Amino acid sequence: MYNILIAKYGEIGVKGKNRYLFENKLIKNIKNILSPLGDFKVYKEYGRIYVDLEDYDYEEVVEEVRKVFGIVGVCPAVRGEKDYNKLKEIALLVLNEKIEQGYKTFKVDSRRGDKNFELTSQQMSLDIGGYLVSQVKDKIAVDVKNPEVKISCELRENHVLVYADTIKGYGGLPLGTNGRALSLLSGGIDSPVASWMVAKRGMDLECVHFHSYPFTNEKSQEKVRDLVKILSKYCGKIRLHKVNIIEIQKAIASKCKDEEMTIISRRFMMRIAEEIANKRYCNALVTGESIGQVASQTIEGLTCTNSSVSIPVFRPLIAMDKTEIVDIAQKIGTFETSIEPEQDCCTVFAPTKPLTKPKLDRIEKSEQNLDIEKLIQDAINNMEVEELEFD
Repeated sequence: MYNILIAKYGEIGVKGKNRYLFENKLIKNIKNILSPLGDFKVYKEYGRIYVDLEDYDYEEVVEEVRKVFGIVGVCPAVRGEKDYNKLKEIALLVLNEKIEQGYKTFKVDSRRGDKNFELTSQQMSLDIGGYLVSQVKDKIAVDVKNPEVKISCELRENHVLVYADTIKGYGGLPLGTNGRALSLLSGGIDSPVASWMVAKRGMDLECVHFHSYPFTNEKSQEKVRDLVKILSKYCGKIRLHKVNIIEIQKAIASKCKDEEMTIISRRFMMRIAEEIANKRYCNALVTGESIGQVASQTIEGLTCTNSSVSIPVFRPLIAMDKTEIVDIAQKIGTFETSIEPEQDCCTVFAPTKPLTKPKLDRIEKSEQNLDIEKLIQDAINNMEVEELEFD
């Protein structure tokens, strides 16, 4: 029955004269996410974005379109030729489907896109509602204040549309409209969520993963690859940079205090990430840090971390509780992979009592014992890079 999708956007609607740039990017992103399913016609009319369904399974297409950042809702609809009687007939088809699904009350909400039409929007609702009641009799009741289902009827300039459902999207802004970010991706719960949240605000993503092979096994890297693939469902193809920091950790362990291992290691990761970001034209770093969650994420620890780089660092989870983060991880599909038990580089040489309130001057003094530039360049020179997308 459904032959078209209405893709509704949110913030884009208030963008003013450059709104068309966001709309065009949104159309491109919808086409990209649907390309594995087929070659879809995606286009805009009257401030709306449409996806022609043809013979495709509308539920499968809706599930993909709703993942596109910038989309706040997707409505499966029936489009017909511009004819008021045809509009009524389609409305009856949609209402009968809802009756079969068990709905008990409804209302009609109409929109007159063609201002030359003789009836106002309110008059259309009354007329169409009366027609529907005459056809369905007592199978469903009218409730204009709190209906279980709303039949939306539109008389547009060139066609008519009827829809009843709006499947919620994630909102945000279209990918690629707000620059590029490099995310420090571990195998845990937090960093994939942080990556997803920044991408939701329109930033293209690349990721860097730090590992300590052979002290950590290859399965931990495989886990991160799986997380990147899940993120790519929303973000498209993602470049993953894999950096081995075992030599850095060995140097810190031999030349710095044990309790400083975590914070100094973190500073090295940030420096390496900044080098990669600059080469890849990324405008910011992204981390999954949340205040007070672990020893390195105290305000003093974050201050020490920030001072190691000059590039902006985005921390979208900074004030979130773990339960909030887990909820998002479950929603976007990364949680089950994140909780798979594998070691990460932070467990290697982990101090018994890590510093929770490190002093920046003392950390910088300890780092004077290290050949920082050589350690960073050696790690980058041995970095592995691959591009991943959802299978």
